[in-house]
Amino acid sequence: MLNKQRAVGITKIMAGKLNGYRILILETREEAQFARLLTEQGAEVMQCPMFIIQDAPDTAPIEAWIARFIETPCDDLVLTTGEGVRRLLKLARRMNLEPAFIGALGTTRKYARGPKPGRALREIGLEPQATTEKPTSEGIAEMLSLLDLHGHRVGLQLYPEKDHSTLIGAISGQGAEVDAVEPYVYDARAADANILAAVDEMAQGRIDAIALTSSGQIRRLIEVAKAHGCEDRLREGLKRTPIASVGPVVSAELKSSGLRTDIFPANEKYFMKPLISAMAAELGKKAPRSSTTKPS
Repeated sequence: MLNKQRAVGITKIMAGKLNGYRILILETREEAQFARLLTEQGAEVMQCPMFIIQDAPDTAPIEAWIARFIETPCDDLVLTTGEGVRRLLKLARRMNLEPAFIGALGTTRKYARGPKPGRALREIGLEPQATTEKPTSEGIAEMLSLLDLHGHRVGLQLYPEKDHSTLIGAISGQGAEVDAVEPYVYDARAADANILAAVDEMAQGRIDAIALTSSGQIRRLIEVAKAHGCEDRLREGLKRTPIASVGPVVSAELKSSGLRTDIFPANEKYFMKPLISAMAAELGKKAPRSSTTKPS
């Protein structure tokens, strides 16, 4: 087992709405930002890296997509993650095509799945034409259903560990040609020890809440626990630990895995800050576990 202090990255700061509460996060894309927002509210954050993000091992299809986009920009471009935008720009830079790629991006209508792709676009001086109210594939499909896409070529930036066939089918069903690209992969190697440490902390009642921001985190937790013969211990730990879900996709995955959602953002605002507000409101009903239980 890894040294817990090194593996989970515990951080304490000044008092706030979550002062004294110990929150487990399994963030994989914007771990630092989520941890910072939590610690600003006084939480003690236990970070458990699930996997790391890497460039796709075979860049040839992505390079071809970038070259194709520059030569003939798509009529519409759907961007699902800020990470995807930045990885495409990084590869275009390595190809000595970044200015041409940014220029082509400026000529197409861009649609963002939630705020993160929009932030990445603003870093290069661009803006999305529209952003989904719901940062989900269903939200994208709903937004695009209001547009006339017949005869359009629609670029679609995908992300790993997700079956995108329904979204692709919805766009194709509107008479559009879908040109998809997946610019990065997840690497789960060497993360098992961190996950097992997190399972142990929950099982011993040392975590006030676990905050989940993607459905892949749930699948990964269960996958690692099964592989190491401790799924029962994981489920027991989750029974005694409040589970905070960022949105409906995560909650649906929890339900399909026989788990529950205890904390959920209000008013269909499925982002980090509303999730943190919901956690503060719910956890504030009881004293932090750290006030009665100390790690041995």
